[in-house]
Amino acid sequence: MSPWFVVLLLAVMLSPLAWLAPSRRQRGQMDVRLQARRMGVAMQLSRQEWPHWLPCQPPETCPQYHRGRRRGQVDSWCYWQLEPGQWVNKWREPCTDQAFLAQLQALPADVFKVEATDQMLSVCWGERGADEALQQVVDFLQAKA
Repeated sequence: MSPWFVVLLLAVMLSPLAWLAPSRRQRGQMDVRLQARRMGVAMQLSRQEWPHWLPCQPPETCPQYHRGRRRGQVDSWCYWQLEPGQWVNKWREPCTDQAFLAQLQALPADVFKVEATDQMLSVCWGERGADEALQQVVDFLQAKA
């Protein structure tokens, strides 16, 4: 048996193992998610139903960073980012509260949606920009939760 045939046979046998190794992007996402956990923010992949009027459809399964809200907060709202810095509610009305709009505009450009319920505050984010963008998301969640 020739040595080249043995090398080829080993390569074919070991190639599926390369598929199991995470890509650079996946490793980056794992690092961001672990760092968010250390900062007190939880993350889950959640299926989202996006409004039909969004200019570009975000992914169906989106990373949702969330934090529990303090007791007594009963307001609920939801805003989507049409373009970087342009936030609208479900009726496509722009945010009119200037202080709140400034907080929304401080979020990264790849944040798709921000939602508050009486129990939880969540940010659907595309996870680009790593450390600086994560810090912006965490600051927003801590300020509004």
